[in-house]
Amino acid sequence: MVTPRISYAHLLAKPNPKHVESLLKFFENGRSQRGTGGFGVEIEHLPVHNSDDTAVSYYEPNGIEALLKRLAPYYDEEKEYWENGHLVGLSRSGVAVSLEPGGQVETSIGILKKPSDLNTLYSKFRRELDPILDDLDFRLVNYGYQPKSSFADVPVNPKDRYDAMTDYLGRVGQFGPCMMRCSASTQVSIDYVDERDSIEKLRLGTVIGPILAYFFRNTPYFEGETNPWPLLRQRMWDYLDFQRTNVLPGLFDPRYGWEDYAIDVLSTPLMFADLTHTPEAVASGASPKELHRPAFRENAGEVYPDRELNPYEINHIISTHFNDVRLKNFIELRHWDSLPIERAERLTEIVSSLFYVPEHRERLESYFEGISEEEVFEAKANIQAHGREASPYGQPLDSWKEFLGLEGLLSDIPGDLKHPDVFQE
Repeated sequence: MVTPRISYAHLLAKPNPKHVESLLKFFENGRSQRGTGGFGVEIEHLPVHNSDDTAVSYYEPNGIEALLKRLAPYYDEEKEYWENGHLVGLSRSGVAVSLEPGGQVETSIGILKKPSDLNTLYSKFRRELDPILDDLDFRLVNYGYQPKSSFADVPVNPKDRYDAMTDYLGRVGQFGPCMMRCSASTQVSIDYVDERDSIEKLRLGTVIGPILAYFFRNTPYFEGETNPWPLLRQRMWDYLDFQRTNVLPGLFDPRYGWEDYAIDVLSTPLMFADLTHTPEAVASGASPKELHRPAFRENAGEVYPDRELNPYEINHIISTHFNDVRLKNFIELRHWDSLPIERAERLTEIVSSLFYVPEHRERLESYFEGISEEEVFEAKANIQAHGREASPYGQPLDSWKEFLGLEGLLSDIPGDLKHPDVFQE
């Protein structure tokens, strides 16, 4: 008798064993001795013109490129990131500023010892940023999607990766250009102490993420109209490109481990190959466009040499996956719309309580023991179909609010101070 597989993804793909071993070492090196704290928070902001709330592009006069150049003196010059002659990223200790495809300004903050540290670092970022924004006559909005502009009106910024993603995601699934150019999120990262701890946290994050996403929903608009979906961000990602999004295949099989995760990400076509830190490719004299090139069909084993992968290559491979919860050398929870800083801090407090307080985590694990992948899919669909009347996992949302300790959600704080009465229904 043949033992059933953990998943039936990528049946004919054969990842390089040396690459699999590289990822296992990468995950092992990510282990934290704490396991009781440590956060990273990423908040993406939508740039909009003060005059009419339309999207600000990278290339326009007084646009996103001008913002980065004006902001650069506050950051480390040696940590600037340029591509194709354009400034696209800044960094210093504790804070990095990068761009999503449509010019969304992402602030990555961490590692934080406690949730309240978030506001301290973010406030400094805003004190430097806001006078520049006022001078450029645009602002940053915390919604899950652009309030006025369509994806068709927003050009991608000058990264080769985003040109390839536009070509690929514009031809598969649904919402690819919408997600890339007009959406914005909040992501919270937590640590793990070993393989078992990381898998348990991946499962819990996947299970409760859609419920938390509903209570922190923040997308009043889609393509210039009222947003029709209770969870637009989930709707876009779930239907984008199933081989690299949604629930990790096989995650709820009791045999699932780091090797299964490694095989999955190594088997998926890369979409975009980054060989800028692959010594063999650089030494070959390859042109910049050959080092940054589309890889719509090739997976990691067909792009990278037959050897152990270096950390840059590993991070790039993992970055081409967009599952609900992502494993790097930390765990990244990816469910949530862009939130104003007060709500992002409250969300981080809730994540801390659920994952780092032993009695809370044990209660969750006991409740969801034996849950299946199909039940998670059903819960997500239930929320999308029924909104506030939904009963994910058979319980109404009010019961989940109490069970998860979702008090003080600060849902009266607007995502755009210019429109303080605008909220997602």
